[in-house]
Parts: sequence; structure tokens; C-alpha cells
Amino acid sequence: MRLFDEYGAPSTAGDIAYIDYLFLGDYVDRGQHSLETITLLLALKVEYPQNVHLIRGNHEAADINALFGFRIECIERMGERDGIWTWHRMNRLFNWLPLAALIEKKIVCMHGGIGRSINHVEQIENLQRPITMEAGSVVLMDLLWSDPTENDSVEGLRPNARGPGLVTFGPDRVMEFCNNNDLQLIVRAHECVMDGFERFAQGHLITLFSATNYCGTANNAGAILVLGRDLVVVPKLIHPLPPAITSPEASPDHIEDTWMQELNANRPPTPTRGRPQAVANDKGSLAWI
Repeated sequence: MRLFDEYGAPSTAGDIAYIDYLFLGDYVDRGQHSLETITLLLALKVEYPQNVHLIRGNHEAADINALFGFRIECIERMGERDGIWTWHRMNRLFNWLPLAALIEKKIVCMHGGIGRSINHVEQIENLQRPITMEAGSVVLMDLLWSDPTENDSVEGLRPNARGPGLVTFGPDRVMEFCNNNDLQLIVRAHECVMDGFERFAQGHLITLFSATNYCGTANNAGAILVLGRDLVVVPKLIHPLPPAITSPEASPDHIEDTWMQELNANRPPTPTRGRPQAVANDKGSLAWI
């Protein structure tokens, strides 16, 4: 909402006639307002079906959002019967979301990355929906879970700290993929970055993160990317809000979030990109997702 407030929301009185809006996944989990977020985005999709586009993130999966907040948020806020019904229906919808977007045949957008297995855009186009996470596809796992290596000097494929079987990919993989597909740029999400966006592979990949102050601890900016003429990329930023003067509990909009605090304690948020978590984690667990 802050990005919409700052830079404008889709509307017939605004720019919806000539600008498309693309969102890169992870609409639920890791916060108190997953229900509002996904409901707003789906309402925009219904209102502007040709102009608003949602692709899938790794948290748009029942086995993940059952553990990382969305399921319990539905129950806490709607009651067990209605909450479980809503959670199931939302996850049925998530199975139909596209996994990537191709802009002017020059920019490919996805949630995670190209990992070890994705060499051609056609591999993504050939995935048949609906897709459940039980599908076990390496292409699917790479699209939703892989990350770039720490920086441009780290090439090749490396194990990913998120969990067994996951990888990070170097700038050489990015350049190879772009050359194979005649692409200018890969845009992906999946990792918190301090400035809201971060370039990799000499600018041929951008990590984009739009939530400010991730999980209340990162103090990061959020960003959107505006594509101008000739596909020139212009980042637009918002910065974390200052601490509230009054207690959040005193606000009429306050939502009881003890469940979220317990969740973050048991399953710490993924470290901000470039800033490894100080406390060692069990890399074989789901704690970093």
C-alpha cells in the first residue's frame, strides 16, 4: 500500500490504460497482513485482468505457507472452520499461477532464479498448470528457490544454505542464459536486499524486494522497477517508517500477532542478501525459507 500511495495504484483515473503491473510472488507468510495483501492483488487482477499480472513465489504453496504463517493467520483471524476453508481455496488458486513472465522477449521475470536446470525460456513455457509442489520438478525448484551467488566473483553452481538440493548460480550462468535466449535482463525476487533492489552479473540480473523493514528487523528499503522506453529500468524506492510514537497495541488497526512473533522465533527470517545470519542454523531444515 505504501508503494501505491507513493507512486500510484492501478486505476482508470491513473495509468492502467498504458502500464501493466507485474508482481513477483510471496504474497503470503512472514507478516500479519497476508489476507489483505492477496485479497487486494486478486481484486486488482479481477478488475484489470489484462493489465495486472501475478506470478508464483515459493510461499504460494500449501506445504510452505502451512508452516510460515498464512495458515495460522487465516485461523487466528477467521476462526478454524472459515480459516481452513479460505487457506485451502487460496492454495488451489496458487497452483494455477504462472511461474514467469516475458517482457518484450527481452526481460524474463521469475521469483527465484535459473538454478542449475533452466537453459531456455521454453522449459518454463512447457510447464503445465495446475502445479503442486509435489511435482518434484528440478525446473520448478530452481524457478522458485534458487538464488544468485554472493557476488559477481563467485561463478558456477554452489550449494544453497536454504536447504539440501537447492543451489546458487553465478554470473556466468546468468550470461549464458541471457545469450541463449537473446535476453537483456533477468528480474527476480526471493531475497531481501537493503536498497530494495540489487544488480548482479554486471547488471544482467536484478533482485527486487518491495517490503520495507523485512519481518520488523532488517530496516531495508523497498523498491519497484519501472520499465521505460527501450526497456530502460528505473528503480523507485520507499524507506522504512520511523518507530511508532504510541504503542502499536493502542492502534484501532492492531492485530494480535503473538503467533507471528513465535513463528519468527522458531523459524528465523532468511538473512538479508549479503548479510549472513549470525546464529548458525540447521541447513537441512526449513528454518531459512
